[in-house]
Amino acid sequence: MNHGVMFRGAAIVLLFYAGSAFAQTPSVQPPAQADAAATTAPVADGGDVAELQQLIREAALTELRTTYNGSFGASLLFDPVEMEYWVALFQHKTFWRVVRTHDPRRAGTTYQAFVRKTWDLSDLEIERVQLEAQTAATNRRIAELQDRASRLRADLVVANAQSRIAAGDRQQTRTALTTLLAQRHAAQTQLRDTGRQVQQLRRQLDDGLPGGR
Repeated sequence: MNHGVMFRGAAIVLLFYAGSAFAQTPSVQPPAQADAAATTAPVADGGDVAELQQLIREAALTELRTTYNGSFGASLLFDPVEMEYWVALFQHKTFWRVVRTHDPRRAGTTYQAFVRKTWDLSDLEIERVQLEAQTAATNRRIAELQDRASRLRADLVVANAQSRIAAGDRQQTRTALTTLLAQRHAAQTQLRDTGRQVQQLRRQLDDGLPGGR
C-alpha cells in the first residue's frame, strides 16, 4: 500500500535515534507497554527473553522508544546500570525477538529494523480491520435500507387498501348516480304526463263556460 510506505518512511525518520544520544536516558519508570508485554507465555530459562522480562519486573530498565503497528510493537529500552540496550519485537503481550547490545548505533539500527518489521507484519492485520469496518458499515446501510423498504411496503399496503376502498366507494357512487338519473328521468316524465292530464282536466272542466272552447 503506497500510503503505508509513505507513513512508514515518516515513522522511521521520526523514530531514528542514533549515536551517543542513546546514552541520555530519561528519568522515567519502565514502560507500561513493555511491562504488559512481560506477562508472556513461558520461555526457556536463561534466554534473553526471560532476562528481559525479569528486568522489566524489577523496573530496572528505562524506555527510550516504543512503536505500535496493529498488534505488533517494537521497544528500545536501556539498562543504566549495565549501560546496555535492549531491543524487543513483540506481538500483543508476547516478546518475539530480543536483541541486547552495548553499542548504541547497533541498538538504533536494530530498533529501526524491528519498527519496519512491525509495519510489514501489521499490513494484513490493518487491512483486515479496515475491511471489517467497511463491511460493518455496509451491513448497517443494508439494515437501514431494509427497514426503509419494510416501511414503504407497509405504506404501500395501506395505500393499496385505501385505493380499493376508494374504488369501491366510487363504484357505489356511480351506481347511485345512475339510479338517481333514472329516477330523475322518470320523475320528469311523470311530471310532463301529470301536467298534460291537468291541462286536459281543466279544459274539460272549462268546456261550455264562457270563454271556453
